[in-house]
Amino acid sequence: MLRFVLSFFGAIFSWLVTAAFFVALTLGAVFWMYTRDLPSHEQLAQYAPKTISRIYSGEGRIIDEFAEERRIFVPIDEIPPLVKEAFISAEDKNFYHHHGFDPRGMMGALVQAVRTRGENVRGASTITQQVMKNFLLSSDRSVERKIKELILATRLETTLSKDQILELYLNEIFLGQNSFGVAAAAQTYFNKPLTELAPHEAATLAAMPQAPGRYHPVRAKERVTERRNYVLREMWQNGYIDEATYQSESKLPLRSVQNGDFPAFQQQLPPRDYFTDEIRRQLSAQFGAEEFFSGGLAIRATVDPRLQKVAARALQKALEQYDRGRGIWRGTRVTIPAEKLATEADWRAALAETKVPRDIEGWFPAVVLALGDTDATIGIEDNEATQTIPAKDVQWARKRLSDGKLGPKARVASDLLEVGDVVLVRQMTDDKTGALIRWTLRQVPEIEGGFMAMDVNTGRVISMQGGFSYQSSVFNRATQAQRQPGSSFKPFVYAAALDSGFTPATIIVDEPITVNTPQGLWTPKNASGRFYGPTPMRTGIEQSRNLMTIRIAQDIGMDTVAKYAEKFGVYDHLGHFLANSLGAQETTLFKMVAAYAMFANGGERVEPTLVDRVQDRRGRTIYRHDRRDCVTCGQATLPAGASPQIVSNRERVMDAITAYQLTSMMEGVVKRGSGRGVSLPVPVAGKTGTTNDAKDVWFIGFTSNLVAGCYLGYDQPRTLGSNAFGGTLCVPVFNEFMKEAVKEFGGTAFNVPPGGHFVNIDRFSGAILGPDAKGDNVIAEYFRDGQDLSGLGLVDGGFGRADPATLPLFTSARDGGQAVTTSTGKKKVIPKKADFGTLSSGGLY
Repeated sequence: MLRFVLSFFGAIFSWLVTAAFFVALTLGAVFWMYTRDLPSHEQLAQYAPKTISRIYSGEGRIIDEFAEERRIFVPIDEIPPLVKEAFISAEDKNFYHHHGFDPRGMMGALVQAVRTRGENVRGASTITQQVMKNFLLSSDRSVERKIKELILATRLETTLSKDQILELYLNEIFLGQNSFGVAAAAQTYFNKPLTELAPHEAATLAAMPQAPGRYHPVRAKERVTERRNYVLREMWQNGYIDEATYQSESKLPLRSVQNGDFPAFQQQLPPRDYFTDEIRRQLSAQFGAEEFFSGGLAIRATVDPRLQKVAARALQKALEQYDRGRGIWRGTRVTIPAEKLATEADWRAALAETKVPRDIEGWFPAVVLALGDTDATIGIEDNEATQTIPAKDVQWARKRLSDGKLGPKARVASDLLEVGDVVLVRQMTDDKTGALIRWTLRQVPEIEGGFMAMDVNTGRVISMQGGFSYQSSVFNRATQAQRQPGSSFKPFVYAAALDSGFTPATIIVDEPITVNTPQGLWTPKNASGRFYGPTPMRTGIEQSRNLMTIRIAQDIGMDTVAKYAEKFGVYDHLGHFLANSLGAQETTLFKMVAAYAMFANGGERVEPTLVDRVQDRRGRTIYRHDRRDCVTCGQATLPAGASPQIVSNRERVMDAITAYQLTSMMEGVVKRGSGRGVSLPVPVAGKTGTTNDAKDVWFIGFTSNLVAGCYLGYDQPRTLGSNAFGGTLCVPVFNEFMKEAVKEFGGTAFNVPPGGHFVNIDRFSGAILGPDAKGDNVIAEYFRDGQDLSGLGLVDGGFGRADPATLPLFTSARDGGQAVTTSTGKKKVIPKKADFGTLSSGGLY
C-alpha cells in the first residue's frame, strides 16, 4: 500500500515537473521569439519629446508659438509632487514598488472583469508599461503587444530610475485638446502653470489618460467629474491628501477654459503676424521644419512690439486711403444665409464662424440684418446692441455690376449692401472728444505693399509688415514679393561712380539718348519729359534724372554696377542691361532696406535678422546674431558717461568717404528732391522710386540709427495712376513710423569719416566757390584729400561727346522754373518740372 501511494505521488510529481518544464520551455520559447526584434529600450535615455517652440519679444513676453504636438517639456524635479501623486493614484499606485509590471494589479483587474462579466474592465498596465507602449510599441490590443510590453517594461526598470520613467510619462502622455504632457494640458484646461494647480485640477488632468477623446470637459462634464472625484479618493486613500481636502475638493464644480471659467492662453497671445511667420520661414529653412516645430526652441525676436503696431497702422492707412480714393466697393464677398439670421444667437454664431480678417486694429466683423429706405441695420461681433450704417457713409463708393462695369455712386445703403452681407466696420469718432459719431464701412484694399525697419548697425529688424492684413493674405510682401525697385536703385549706380573717381560735383550731360537693343531702339526719358543739359551729379540724384543715371552707368560699365549691386546683396545676379541701372530688375524690399543700411553705417556689411538668439530645450544657445566683440563688457563698472567699447569685425563693402558722400547727396533728396515730404527732428537721407507706368512706388530712408523702407503696388502689377509717386504714397508711411521711432532710437548728424575735407560748391553749376560763399546755391561737398578739383569733368557716357561750350549749363532752380545759360551767353528759363518724383524704365526691355 505504501509503495502504491509513493508510486502515485511520484507519478504526479513527475507529471508536474514535466509540465512545469514544458511550460517553462514554452514560455522561454515565446519570450525568446518576441525578444528577437524588440526595439531598443535604451534609446529612451536620450529621448527628446516633440515640444512647443516659442517666440519671445525683447521683454521676454511670449508673442507666438509653433508646434506639431502641443507639449511643454518640464524636468521631473520641476513637476510639483501634487501632480505626480495624482497620476500615480489614478494610473499606478504601486509605481514606486513594482519592477515594471504589477501582478496584484493584473489579478485585481482580472477578478473585476470576471465579477462584472466583462462589463467593467479596467486597465492593469503600469506607468512603465504605458511608457513602452507610447514610445516603442503600437496601441493595438493583442497578446503579442502585451508580451513585448512586459519584456520591455522590466528591461526599462533596470536602465532608468523611477523618476526618469515618470518624467517620460508625464511629458509624453496625450491628455486631449491637442495637449501632450501635463504642462501643456494645465495651460489648455486651466491656463495655469503646474505650480498653481489645486488638488481637484491636478486630479482632473490625471482623469484624462483613461479616455482623452471621450473625457471632454463640456460634452462629458458629468463623466469627467466622476473620474476626477475617483482620482481624489485614491489620492486620499494613498495618503497624499487628507480626508477634509478630499471632501472639499470633490464638491467643487468642474471649471475649465472650455467651460468659459478661465481665459484661453491662446487668446492672451497677440494674433500671428508677418513678423513671427517670417521667423518660422527662415528658421525652418535654417534648422529644418522638424526641429523648428518640435524642438522646443526658445527664440528671442528683434521685434519692437510697439513700433510693429505703428508700422502696421502706417502702412494700412496709406493702402486704405489709396483704395478708398478709387471709390469702388467690393466688401468681403462673404454672406450669411437668411435662415441663420432669425435670432441674435443664430447670427452671432454664424458670424463667429466666418473667415474674415480680425487682426486690423479697430475693425470688427458685422452682418447686415436689415435694409431701410436709406440706412442699414448691422449686428457687430462682440458688440451687444445693433448699429446703423447711414446713407452718407456709402456715398463715396460705386458697386461693380454683374457685367463688370461700375454702377453709379451709391445714394443709400441698399445700393451697396444686401441682407446677410458680412462687412467690416469701425467706429468714427470725434478727434477732440473721442465721442462716437457713427459706425462706418471698411474694406480690405486691393492694393498691397510692404514695410520694414531695422537698426543700421546691428541689422536687427524692429518691424515688418508684409501686407494690409496677415489674416487676409499670409504672403509677405516685404520678403517674398519680387518687385522692380525703380529709382530707389539709383544710389548703387552713384556709389559705383563715386568709387570710380566721380565726385558729387562731377558734371553729367542730361541730353536725349537712344540705345539700340535686340527689341528695337530704346529712348529713355526723364520723369518730366525734359532735358536739362550738363548738371552736377548731386542734382542728378536729388531730382532723380534717368538720363544722367544711364550715362553714368554707361561710362563706368554695367559690369561695375552689377558688382556693386551684388556685393550689397540687392541681387544674386544683375543683368548687364542699361535699363537695370534704373531699377528694372526685380528684387525684394528686405534686400533693399538691408543694402541701404550699409550707406547709413559708413559702408560696413550688416546682415538683417529677425532673431537675436535661439536656445534649445535645455537652454543652450545654438544661434546668436551679433558676434561683434565687446571689449569692456566684462568690467564691473564703466567710467561715468562711457559706453561699452565694441570692436567691429565686419566686412567693409564700400569706402567710408563714398558712403558719406552718397548719404549727403540723399539728404538733398529729402531736402530738395522727390522726398521733400519727410519731416523729422533728426537728419535723414533717402531715395524715392516709381517704376514704369507707376506699377510700384517706393521710398527707403535712414537716420544715423535706423533705416526703413516701403513699397506699394498691386500683387498683379498694374498702374497706380498718373498721380502715384513714391514721394506721395510711401513717404507718408515712412514719416508716420519714423516720428515714433526716433522718440525711442534718437538720431544724430551722419558721421564724417577722416581722409577728406569740405569745399563750397555751386550745386547748380558744380563751380568751386570760396570758403565764405553763402546762398541757396551753395553746398559744402566732401572731397577726398588730394583729389584733383580742377575742371568740371564733363561725362556723357559715350553717347556722343558734346562740346561743353555748345550745351546749356544748368545754373539754378527756382519755383517758376529752371534758369540756364546758353552757348551765346543768353539766359533762358525752362518751365518747372511737372514732378520731382522718380520714374524707372522698368519693363522697357
